[in-house]
Amino acid sequence: QVRLVESGGGSVQAGGSLRLSCTSSGNDNDRVCMAWFRQAPGKEREGIAAAHTTVGITTHAASVKGRFTISQDSAEKTVYLQMNNLKPEDTAMYYCASGVCGGGWSNPDPKAYNFWGQGTQVTVSS
Repeated sequence: QVRLVESGGGSVQAGGSLRLSCTSSGNDNDRVCMAWFRQAPGKEREGIAAAHTTVGITTHAASVKGRFTISQDSAEKTVYLQMNNLKPEDTAMYYCASGVCGGGWSNPDPKAYNFWGQGTQVTVSS
């Protein structure tokens, strides 16, 4: 079993920055791949960044590339999402997820992730 706890969300004006944190615990095999997703009201869950924690590969969706960066602190078992130049369209609930790096992990596809945090709200005002 894996437990994921997100923090760092909040309200910010357009152009501002936030850093989300995801602290994890549990079976290491179920936390090899970590990802961030977001879901706005009335929209599907969108995968925005993923990290293969053992080989050091990271991926970012086109919608956030150049503005958001996923990173990890292996010793602290924490994954971060640095979000810069935030836009009103970034407003959503942000979720951390972990999995065993099956097919689709790098997209990231929600189906590739077995464990989810409770989410943290990010609101960007214009």
